[in-house]
Amino acid sequence: MFDLRPLYSTLHIEAITQFIGEHYAVEGPVSCQMLQRGLNDVYLVTGKNGERYVFRLSQHRARGPADVKTETAFLIHLSQSGVPVAAPVPTREGTFFVQAHAPEGWRSGVLFQALEGREPHATDLGDAWANGKTLAMLHNASEAFSSDGAVYRLDLEHLLWRPLARLQESGIIEDVSAYNDLKRIAEEAGRAIEAFGNLTWAYCHGDCHGFNSRINDVGEAVFFDFDDSGPGYLAYDLSVFLWANVSFGRKTIRRWDAFIEGYRAVRPIGSDDFEAAICFVIVRHFWLMGEYATRANEWGSNTVSWIAREANFLKTWQTEQLVNRLF
Repeated sequence: MFDLRPLYSTLHIEAITQFIGEHYAVEGPVSCQMLQRGLNDVYLVTGKNGERYVFRLSQHRARGPADVKTETAFLIHLSQSGVPVAAPVPTREGTFFVQAHAPEGWRSGVLFQALEGREPHATDLGDAWANGKTLAMLHNASEAFSSDGAVYRLDLEHLLWRPLARLQESGIIEDVSAYNDLKRIAEEAGRAIEAFGNLTWAYCHGDCHGFNSRINDVGEAVFFDFDDSGPGYLAYDLSVFLWANVSFGRKTIRRWDAFIEGYRAVRPIGSDDFEAAICFVIVRHFWLMGEYATRANEWGSNTVSWIAREANFLKTWQTEQLVNRLF
C-alpha cells in the first residue's frame, strides 16, 4: 500500500476545543470558531464568561517551523514596554506556546488575547498614522530585546534569494525569459540595497502592511500577527507598508506619507533607511511570490498563477524608483 501522507490537515473543531481546554486555564465550557486557514489556522476562542482569545496553529513552511519561542518572548517584551500588541496567554505549565500533533507532524500553537477595537480603514489616513507610530514604538523597544536564538533573520538571503530560488523550483514560471527578467530585477535590487552603507538593524514585525492591527478606542494601532517577525532590516519593516499601497494596482501614496509622519512622531528615520525602503518594495514582492510558490502543491497551481504576471509591476516600480522617483 502507498503511504498517502497528508501535506496539510484541517483539524476537527472539537479537537481544537479539547486541546485548548487541556493546555490553557480558560474557564469552560470553551467554544471555538475557525476564522481562517492558509499559512496558519486561526480560531476564535470564547470562554464561559464571554472572554475572547485567538488561537493560532502554525503550519510548517518552506523556511521551516514557526519560531514561536522568540516570537512570544518578543511579544512579552513589547507588552511590558508599553507597546500595544496582542499578548500571548500562558499555558497551565507557564509556557507561552504548545506543540500539537497533526497527521502531517508537529505544529506549534499560541493563544493570544483577542483584541478589541475596529479594523483599520484603507482610506483613513489617521489609521495609517497610528500604524506608523506603533511600529516606531516597536523599533524603540526592540533595542532592549536580545534576539539571540532567533531561528530566522530577515536578511536578503531570507527575503530575496531563497524566494527567487523557490520560484524557479516551483515551475510556476514556465517562460524562461520571464524568469530571467525576474532574476535580473532581483539581482539589481539586491545590489542597490547592498550599496547602502548604513542600514539599521532591528527586531522587525515583518508584516506591517496596515491591517495586522486593530484601532482601539483611543486611536492606537494595536499590532498582532508576528509570525514573520525577526531580526532584520528596519528599512524592510518600513517598506511593507509602502508595498501594500503600491502593489496589485493600488496607488494610495497618501497613506504612506501619513504612516511615515506617525513613525517620525516617535522615532527618526535615517536617510539610508528611508531610501532603502523604496528598494525593499521589490524584495517584499519577491518574498510574497516565494511564499505562494511553495504552496502550489497545497493550494493548487491556479491559485498561485498570478506570480507569472508580476514582472510588469516590478519593472515599473524599478523604473520609477531609479529614474522618475515618485517621492
